[in-house]
Amino acid sequence: QVQLVESGGGLVQPGGSLRLSCAASGSRFSINVLGWYRQAPGKERELVATVSRGGTINYEDSVKGRFTISRDNAKNIIYLQMNSLKSEDTAVYYCTAGRFLTGRPEYWGQGTQVTVSL
Repeated sequence: QVQLVESGGGLVQPGGSLRLSCAASGSRFSINVLGWYRQAPGKERELVATVSRGGTINYEDSVKGRFTISRDNAKNIIYLQMNSLKSEDTAVYYCTAGRFLTGRPEYWGQGTQVTVSL
């Protein structure tokens, strides 16, 4: 059984920063790839960033250069440092886990709201 516990969402002004955290538990194979997806109102859920246990990282184009994903394999925690936030980053952010780098994640957290607004 995989459990994902997110923290760190909130309200921030445009240009500001937030850091999300996600603590994962489960088998080593099930949490091989950890990451973040987001869903804005009226839009489909989309990938933000993923990181494998071996360190392979993937970012969605619109967050490259602004967001940084990192992983502590000893603690099974991932972080998403979000800088230069824009209003279009407003969404519910979901921590995800799965076995493979490709395809949709197999496990999803409950989500944490990130709101970028004045």
